[in-house]
Amino acid sequence: MLLSQEITLPCGLRLPNRLSKAAMAEALAPSHIPNEGHLKAYEEWSEGDWGMVMTGNVMVSDTYTGGMKDVAISSNALTQASKAVQESWKNWADTSQRHGAPTIVQLCHPGRQSPAGAGNRGFFAKTIAPSAVKMDFGPRLIDRLAVSLVFGTPRAMTVEEISGNGGVVDQFVAAAKQSFDAGFKGVELHGAHGYLLAQFLSPQTNLRTDEFGGSPATRAEVVLRIIRAIRKATIKEFCIGIKMNSVDAASSASVSDTIEQIKLIAECGIDFIEISGGTYENPQMMADGPPETNPPPKTPSSAATQKTSQRESFFLEFAKIVRETFPDLVLMVTGGFRTRVGMEKALKSGGCDLVGIGRPAAVVPRLPKEIILNIKEVPDEQANVALAPIQLPLLVQKLRLKQVGAGIQTTYYGGQIGRMARGLAPVDTRIQVSA
Repeated sequence: MLLSQEITLPCGLRLPNRLSKAAMAEALAPSHIPNEGHLKAYEEWSEGDWGMVMTGNVMVSDTYTGGMKDVAISSNALTQASKAVQESWKNWADTSQRHGAPTIVQLCHPGRQSPAGAGNRGFFAKTIAPSAVKMDFGPRLIDRLAVSLVFGTPRAMTVEEISGNGGVVDQFVAAAKQSFDAGFKGVELHGAHGYLLAQFLSPQTNLRTDEFGGSPATRAEVVLRIIRAIRKATIKEFCIGIKMNSVDAASSASVSDTIEQIKLIAECGIDFIEISGGTYENPQMMADGPPETNPPPKTPSSAATQKTSQRESFFLEFAKIVRETFPDLVLMVTGGFRTRVGMEKALKSGGCDLVGIGRPAAVVPRLPKEIILNIKEVPDEQANVALAPIQLPLLVQKLRLKQVGAGIQTTYYGGQIGRMARGLAPVDTRIQVSA
């Protein structure tokens, strides 16, 4: 079984199998510092026989965060360097890797997706982005009001804020150095889901005409500088990955641009690329399934099985396009995998080398050990973690604000991590479908 086979990344990091616990926001750090709750939750994942564990997105600056309880690097260097903060980070790394699962810290800057009240900036201070492009939730008045009230219009970053002393490049490097010093095995740059690096990569949100915009290559420049600087600040054995959005294969221009950017990133010596998808405007990464596949099944068994199959191939098609161009690039696909059969099929198809598992890991934290890799006790037809859909409040359904619905789902699974952090078992919401 390919799922159980080890793989060695270009940096030399050996992963014992192909299953990665994907990044999920823990919302456990009101002071932005790892704490006892993180240790309890990551102890569970540590004991699960994961090939790799990815932390929730760590904000590279506490000025702009994606949520109020994200782990974040303090903008006060003395605070970040304090003994208490350093010990909390080291304890986090030690706990997560205690049983042999290499742990990678996901690094993120939300850019224009930092909601009001998140981070240490003033309440009325604007968010920052490559260009002053407001988010678009839709044409309705309620859509526009939601954007204005929660996110507002960002201001375009200056070159100094990007590449100057203490700018975004330096912030990512400092966060990577903190992860390295704590003992983590690597970092993943969050360049997907509409966050700041994704905003730079996209022509829809990056309208710049300077060294950081204007072409696919210049839009990728900030990412390339970050990768090179992290390599210089750490060691060659320190893993560096990046998470990127899949694009619609029907859009040849988008595919061409993304392939050009991936080529530049690969040439920088990236160790793996994770393929996912969605933004706050179109939150595929937070939905229960692919676009337009969320209605309740009419016949539970067959419809649930069909939906699971659709979900498991959702981001895989774009990964296969990347594979055709870059046959030696280590690819991880995250989003929708629910069955052993589907995961194994994805690996055998050549579309990916690693399978990322998100929400099921919040419900069954020891998923590889107990189910997916446990072929002696769990047959294929039972090796699934299909999850019951989260029932949205009637008002949310009436308003048809998909961002609110997606947020409710994210909060629910964050709550399961919260249970783990309190020493409680997650609520088991699995439904049985055939593989």
